[in-house]
Amino acid sequence: MHIRRAQLHELPILEGLARQIWPSTYAHIISQAQIDFMLDWMYSFAALKQQQEEGHEFYIIGNEGTDIGFLALEWVHDTQSGSVQLKINKLYVLPVFQGKGIGRALIEKAMARASETQCEAIFLQVNKANEAKNFYLKLGFHIREEAVFDIGNGFIMDDYIMALAR
Repeated sequence: MHIRRAQLHELPILEGLARQIWPSTYAHIISQAQIDFMLDWMYSFAALKQQQEEGHEFYIIGNEGTDIGFLALEWVHDTQSGSVQLKINKLYVLPVFQGKGIGRALIEKAMARASETQCEAIFLQVNKANEAKNFYLKLGFHIREEAVFDIGNGFIMDDYIMALAR
């Protein structure tokens, strides 16, 4: 396995992986219309480029020359406490490679970046019905809160905010 920081010209790899992974991850949770909306909203080249310009870091994990998953990180400044937290914005692995330590390797990359940038905590959002929440619980994350977000077009995200204290 090899994890590399994605360059601008590699952002279409993330979009391609998301379009392969999302249907199997979310088809039983949200409608195809919402899947299509969210993929266009968050994973188009323009959206990923804008996120990268705003300071998000993207990492691609490969296995034997094949890109099999990715990670997106965002640093969030808490204005009340003055602390910085690392948000795992995206973490996806092709279904055939799930359960083989790929997701754990990506979480470890996030933890390393949190340490390097002196973040006080790591957090993420996960759909309440997504089985990935159990993976995060096994890695020491806890449910910090529940949140419902109106994302437009009549769609919502019904998520857990999960955190890993540092």
